[in-house]
Amino acid sequence: MERWKGRVALVTGASVGIGAAIAKALVRHGMKVVGCARNVEKIEKLSAECQSAGLSGTLIPYKCDLSNEEEILSMFSAIKTLHQGVDVCINNAGLAHPEPLLSGKTEGWRTMMDVNVLALSICTREAYQSMKERNVDDGHIININSMSGHRVVPSASVHFYSASKYAVTALTEGLRQELREAKTHIRATSISPGLVETEFAFRLHGDDPEKAAAAYASIKCLEAGDIASAVVYALSAPPHVQIGDILMRPVEQVS
Repeated sequence: MERWKGRVALVTGASVGIGAAIAKALVRHGMKVVGCARNVEKIEKLSAECQSAGLSGTLIPYKCDLSNEEEILSMFSAIKTLHQGVDVCINNAGLAHPEPLLSGKTEGWRTMMDVNVLALSICTREAYQSMKERNVDDGHIININSMSGHRVVPSASVHFYSASKYAVTALTEGLRQELREAKTHIRATSISPGLVETEFAFRLHGDDPEKAAAAYASIKCLEAGDIASAVVYALSAPPHVQIGDILMRPVEQVS
């Protein structure tokens, strides 16, 4: 990770859970991390914690609604003005609404597509353009995917979410191919966790917190720090090595 010291990483959805763990891990390795989310207060608190812990990097909070393209473009413009540009882009933000295919609300589907697919694609495009205009040839774009992007479980509440994550699987491979066509050494990686103990299930089952708690209590889950470690692993690989896909589950997880 030595070569990443002082360089700029964008982490979306950095206020809680996996995003917060990734942001803190990159700060620990000396990076300038722009952490964005709608709830910027939590990132401000995390930034203060990183500073008081004496970590070698810095966490810069940025308020951004990723379902709004104008806000994303404004964020990239601010990063360019203040920090030259993005060297690493971690597309972590994602959400699930319990909207089945046969009875789900269109608005819930649209929100999942806006954040899980479109925001990821917009951030990827803008990060690449930022790297290209500064002749950055060793950048890295990492998509936090899901095991739901590789298999469909028999649970109607997550079928549309799974479709959005299958899109991430395709987008990451498409990105890898386009980067090769562009004759660049920028790398693309997809990291697909299984069950991670975060706030995710509580948001999914908002009307039934006991169901969310039971899911996390049923097995020894992954922790947010495990995903952050996978990000560091991908970034740490020698420049000629591309870690394309990381699939990771709790040992006890069946599907």
